[in-house]
Amino acid sequence: MPLYSSLTIATLVLLIDQVTKWLALTHLQLGIPQPVLSFLNWLLLFNPGAAFSFLAQGSGWQRWFFTLLGLAACAYIVYLLARTQLNKTMAWALSLILGGALGNVLDRLMLGFVVDFIDCHYGNWHWPAFNIADSAISIGAALIILAELRRAFGKSAQPL
Repeated sequence: MPLYSSLTIATLVLLIDQVTKWLALTHLQLGIPQPVLSFLNWLLLFNPGAAFSFLAQGSGWQRWFFTLLGLAACAYIVYLLARTQLNKTMAWALSLILGGALGNVLDRLMLGFVVDFIDCHYGNWHWPAFNIADSAISIGAALIILAELRRAFGKSAQPL
């Protein structure tokens, strides 16, 4: 897949992520769930930490740590996309991860935290709130695992 195609996918993920976060910030009240489906709420939360609110209770250093980590990951992904012969699955995976990482980095830079607003639940059990960027990163990671499993079991002769 050409680099411009990968960057287009990443840019679309970034735009969708930022628009949905803006909608959440302008239409939802912090911490008050808005039921959508029997298993889904819109729930505005601010996460100063990483996935699953890891290190959210830190004194503020984590904002810059995760920002720098995200920027480093983005730079490496762009390098891989530009310099490496990737199959379509891996190019899509890295593009999704790039767009998601940029979305969360942008939140940290502009707001000091990541905006989460999707609350999936079953009864009283709730998955940690997340956003479109998190979803893109998770889908990208799943695609990498799928590509590696296919390669390991001989289903794909293509390079990564």
